[in-house]
Amino acid sequence: MPVPISTSPATRIHRSGIRTLMELAMRDPEAIRLEIGEPDVPTPAHVVAAAGRDAAAGHTGYTSSTGTPELRAALAEKVRRVNGLEVTAEDVVVTHGAMHGLAMAIAALAGPGDAVLLPDPEFPNWRMAAVAAGVDVTTYPAHAANGFVPTLADIEAAITPQTRVLVVCSPNNPTGAMYPADLLAGVVELARRHDLWVFSDECYEAITFDAPHVSPASFDTDGRVVTFFSFSKTYAMTGWRLGYVVSRDAGVVDLLGQVAEATVACPSSVSQRAALAAVTGPQDDVRTAVASYQERRDAAVALLAARGVPCVRPAGAFYLMVDVSAATTDSEAFALRLLDERHVAVSPGSAFGAAGEGMVRVSLAAERGALLEGLGRLADLVGAWGEVAVPAAVATP
Repeated sequence: MPVPISTSPATRIHRSGIRTLMELAMRDPEAIRLEIGEPDVPTPAHVVAAAGRDAAAGHTGYTSSTGTPELRAALAEKVRRVNGLEVTAEDVVVTHGAMHGLAMAIAALAGPGDAVLLPDPEFPNWRMAAVAAGVDVTTYPAHAANGFVPTLADIEAAITPQTRVLVVCSPNNPTGAMYPADLLAGVVELARRHDLWVFSDECYEAITFDAPHVSPASFDTDGRVVTFFSFSKTYAMTGWRLGYVVSRDAGVVDLLGQVAEATVACPSSVSQRAALAAVTGPQDDVRTAVASYQERRDAAVALLAARGVPCVRPAGAFYLMVDVSAATTDSEAFALRLLDERHVAVSPGSAFGAAGEGMVRVSLAAERGALLEGLGRLADLVGAWGEVAVPAAVATP
């Protein structure tokens, strides 16, 4: 007897093009891995040591659904000191990775018939989380010609009566764009005028090159900005799965706690101890990593310029959007051929929305030598795109 058919909105989630390329690359032992945002350095040694020590001491049980009081207090202090926001521990919700926070917030504050407004290009997991919650998705453009920085006019033109949540991401994934303070102030004012939530994805807050990071919440006077942070990129803790949400609306914090209890019970207690060590301990590893990403950014942009391959110079995060339209506007076809023929994995621009088509995203978090070798092979393929590869078995001697 067949099982019942799923009627969940989750059946409408489209598979991410990033994951498709990642899984193909995992089968190729020769692949240069530039498709995923994975820091090439380990978690700082003092963080790992603290987690092991605290686990041995018994910090392995359940915690509050919103995180331990000690970690929430430490994160509130960091947000006051680094982000300039007046918050308390009660404004912080610790989450099972930033993505869990994003998904919980959509589920808590929007529903069927509502729409989430995303930038295009977009981080695809935002769309996936909205679709899973039965929420519609619309987009506003962020054009490459403007450095992928959107305009207020374009954002406002995309707002509809169904829009419930306006998402901004700075430093941006996938583009590396940094939104200036006047734009972010304008976004908050737009949201106030149209009575919207602002979800601010600040997972790359620490990785900036050309200008300081600015949080939209610094312009928020009525609690409509919900901010999302991550330990994954700043501290090379992708597998520890820990993030946090900051909201100065007590009702939002309460809702997030309820959704957390219903989905994961609580974040990992061991990961929370690691996060406490990360945020309160020395930050030398973070500064070293950011300097390394900036140097790789400069080297990558210079290499591509020398080869005549356009790209948009990122101001933050660790991604580079490379224009391959001289070869083809089908970014997925380009990425698949690049992996198959040249053993280089990149993410197709189409994975990030219509505005990403004709481009590919390259991670600058790869080892420097591998990054530059991979970009050289990418440039080779752009130049040779019209040529038909000859299988080795029938190649002319």
